[in-house]
Amino acid sequence: TRSMANNKANVPLTPAVLHILLVLSTQERHGYGIMKQAESDSQGKVKMGPGTLYGSLGRMMEAGLIRESDKKADPKMDDERRVYYKITGLGQTALAAELERYCEVVAVA
Repeated sequence: TRSMANNKANVPLTPAVLHILLVLSTQERHGYGIMKQAESDSQGKVKMGPGTLYGSLGRMMEAGLIRESDKKADPKMDDERRVYYKITGLGQTALAAELERYCEVVAVA
């Protein structure tokens, strides 16, 4: 199973998954927060709708790249129904591998 996990971490990521992992690499967030941060980080170039976001989050959880966080919202500050997500070790490995691929492409260019 360790080689299977390493193989999953080395598969090229879709743009949505890449941006979700980038956002979650800095802090745990809920779905809407992920969408808004990805849009902000990309200066408006990345806009994920709910279908893309939640479809990607589901597949990423199944692949072990992210998981639901234990973080609970402060009911006075946030909607307590929100689910927060965090990146896993496998997700960090996959993100690092993808960023390395991008560095190699930029070096060639």
